[in-house]
Amino acid sequence: MRIENIDLYDYFNFKRNGNEQGYLTVYNLGVSSEINLDRKYPAMLIIPGGGYEMVSDREGEPIALEFLYNNYNSFVLKYSVKPICYPTQLIEAAMAMIYIKENSIKYHIDVDKVSAIGFSAGGHLCGCLATIYNDENILKAFSQERANLVKPNAVILSYAVLSSNSDIWHEGSIVNVSNGRKDLINYLSLEKQVNKNSVPAFLWHTMEDHCVPVENSLVYAKKCKEEGVPFELHIFEKGQHGLSACNKKSDNIIFEVDEVRKNAGEWLKLAINWLKIRGIKL
Repeated sequence: MRIENIDLYDYFNFKRNGNEQGYLTVYNLGVSSEINLDRKYPAMLIIPGGGYEMVSDREGEPIALEFLYNNYNSFVLKYSVKPICYPTQLIEAAMAMIYIKENSIKYHIDVDKVSAIGFSAGGHLCGCLATIYNDENILKAFSQERANLVKPNAVILSYAVLSSNSDIWHEGSIVNVSNGRKDLINYLSLEKQVNKNSVPAFLWHTMEDHCVPVENSLVYAKKCKEEGVPFELHIFEKGQHGLSACNKKSDNIIFEVDEVRKNAGEWLKLAINWLKIRGIKL
C-alpha cells in the first residue's frame, strides 16, 4: 500500500482566496511488482462529516481502511468549512472525483467503478455529487471534458444531511454550507434535486439519531423511488449519530464494541454487497 497527500488546488492550478482546504489523502493498493500490476481496482472517495464546521477524522481514515481491506483504492477528502460556503465544497468534491479518474492508470483504477461515500454533512456533499454534478459552478470551473468526470458510479449516504426542510433538517449544516441564503437553502435540499439521471444510492441511518433525523434518508429514498433511481435503504433501530465504522478503529471505545454498534456495523457489509451486485468490485 502507498499513502500520499494531494493538494487539489495545486493539481488544478486553482488559486486559494483564503483558508480553503481541498486536500486528498490517497490509500493505494496494487503498487508492488509482486502483485498483478494490470489489475484494476474500484475506488472510493470518502467525505467525512462535521457539520460543515470541521472535517471529522473518525469518518476519514478508519473508513478508508475498511474499504481498502475490501479491495477499494480509497481517497479521503478534506474540504473547506465555515465560513467558506457553497460552491467551494462542491468544487473541491468535483476536483477529487476528476483527480481520481484522471490518475486511474497511476492508481490502477477502473474508471467505471468510482464511487463516493459521505457521512452526515459529508453525506450532503456526497449527495451533491449524486444529484447536482452538473451544477453551473462546476461547468464554469472545468472544461466539459473534465466536468464529465464528476459524476460517481454509486454513492453511499451515511446518516446524511439531505433535506433543508426545517421540520427535519440539521440546521447547522444547511446554514453553514448556504451561508443562510434562502435561495441556496432551497437549492441544496437534495431530495428536490433527485431526478432520473441521479446516481444510484445506498442509504443507512438509525431511528435514534437525534442530530440528523432519519427522515432525511426517508425523503431522499422516496424521491429515488418516484424518479426510478436505484437505491437501497437500511434503518437500524438503535444507535446515536456519528457511528462511522461502528468499531474501535473509529471510536474511543475502551472495552468491547457493544451490541448496538455491532448491529449497526452491518451497514458496511450490506453496502459492499450492494456495490458488488452493481458490478462495482474487484
